[in-house]
Amino acid sequence: MTASLPGPAPDSPALRASHAERDAVIERLQDAAVEGRIDFAELDVRVERALGAKEQAELALLVADLPPVAGAEPGEPVVLNGGMAGIVRKGAWTVPASLTVNAGMGGAVLDFTRVTTRLPEVEIRVKAKMGGVVVVVPEGWAVDTDRMDPDMGGVRDRTAEGRRAPGTPLIRLVGSAGMGGVVVRHPSLRERRKLRRELES
Repeated sequence: MTASLPGPAPDSPALRASHAERDAVIERLQDAAVEGRIDFAELDVRVERALGAKEQAELALLVADLPPVAGAEPGEPVVLNGGMAGIVRKGAWTVPASLTVNAGMGGAVLDFTRVTTRLPEVEIRVKAKMGGVVVVVPEGWAVDTDRMDPDMGGVRDRTAEGRRAPGTPLIRLVGSAGMGGVVVRHPSLRERRKLRRELES
C-alpha cells in the first residue's frame, strides 16, 4: 500500500532546510511511529523524503498531520548580565523557556544559529539600557516583538516573515529596548559561511 501524505501547505516560503530541521522532523516522525500515529512503512517513506528535503515547506508537509510536540523540558530560568564588558551567548548552548537579559553598558548578543531545542516557545525578558541587545535566529524561526517597549533605542526586527519551520520555537521578546535598542536578525552572509565550514569540518 502506498503511504499517503497530507495536502500541501498553503503560502509557505521557499526557505532552505537545515540539517537541524531535518533531524527534528525525523525525530518527530519516529516518535509518531512509536505512538502508533503512522505505521513503520509510512515512517520509512517520510524519513526518506525528510532526508532529501531541500526546503522547509517540504519538511512541514511531512508532519502537518501530526500534533505538536509536547512535554519538552523548560529548564531553570536564566539571567544574563552584560555589565561593562558585555555578554555573548553562542554555539550549542542550552536554551531555557524563560531568559532574562540585562544588557548593562556592554550589551548582549544571543545567537541561536547552533541551537537545537524542542521547546515550543522561548520568552526573552529584555532590559537593554545603554548597551543594547542583538538576537540572531536561523531562517524559519518565528519572532514576536509586539510586547517590547521601543523606548529611545527602538526595536528593529530584520527577520523574514513567513511560515514557521517545523521543530522550531517561537522567540517572544518582552521588555524595554532602552537607549541601546534591540535588533533581531538572521545570520549575515559571513556568519552563514562560517557555520557551513564548521558543519562540513
